[in-house]
Amino acid sequence: MERVTGIGGIFFKAQDPKKLASWYRESLGIEPDADGSVAFKWREEENTDRRGYTIWSPFPMDTSYFDPSASSFMINYRVADLDAILEQLRSQGAEVDDKIEESEYGRFGWVMDPEGNRLELWEPPVEKRSAELSF
Repeated sequence: MERVTGIGGIFFKAQDPKKLASWYRESLGIEPDADGSVAFKWREEENTDRRGYTIWSPFPMDTSYFDPSASSFMINYRVADLDAILEQLRSQGAEVDDKIEESEYGRFGWVMDPEGNRLELWEPPVEKRSAELSF
């Protein structure tokens, strides 16, 4: 059975993403980059040579990125084999988006959970799972 290997990101809608990111920076020390997101870097417990990151990012309230979900948040889950887990979800009757995006950050797919929340599934590229992150 395919399974999630971790949290790749937490995305949420905000009335004023820049102002909210500023509050998080000033109040909690979370320092966003130029686009307003933060990459929390970490190493895998069982293989400390493998590095990873979890993205935290506020989005504007009118974003369509979470569609068709009406939720104010979307969680990105790390997976080892995107194609296999999407096929597993389809076979279980889940609403799986046919679109798959590929970029230098890896491969992305989407599925709706039974309560209508859109979930993003992320298969990091091999080089991002290993030594490319500098920390």
